Amino acid sequence: MTKDYIKALRKKVGHEPIILNFAGGILANDQNKILLQKRSDFDAWGLPGGALEFGESAQEACVREFLEETGLKVRTKSLLGVSTKFIQRYPNQDVAQAVTIEFVVELVEKTSKEVSSETLDLKYFSKNKLPKIFNKQHQLFIYHYFDKDYPFIN
Repeated sequence: MTKDYIKALRKKVGHEPIILNFAGGILANDQNKILLQKRSDFDAWGLPGGALEFGESAQEACVREFLEETGLKVRTKSLLGVSTKFIQRYPNQDVAQAVTIEFVVELVEKTSKEVSSETLDLKYFSKNKLPKIFNKQHQLFIYHYFDKDYPFIN
């Protein structure tokens, strides 16, 4: 597995539009509140997850990203959905078409691992008290989860 795949790719293409593959998950507590991450890049809330490293499966990326961003070990329970048409513009001027595979995950254990600098805060939110979500793709996954309308492809 190649580490920092996106950094290596961006060194070659700069901020040019590219297609990237992402994976993430929705973790719900016993009150069906979902865990959201306040992201440092957008200073806004979204679902834990991130880009696949070269040679990594979507499930492996989801589990790895969850641990890095939340300090929680999770396992994937089911496919939530796949979204393929969303264009993301990042604060650093990068542009990417995000092909995202999202899972419903369950908690395996909490760790004492420090979370990455990508995470400003972590909180559970109910369907009726969601904060502003940083992009429409993450909103789509959240709506499908709470509507129990999955797996889906968009």
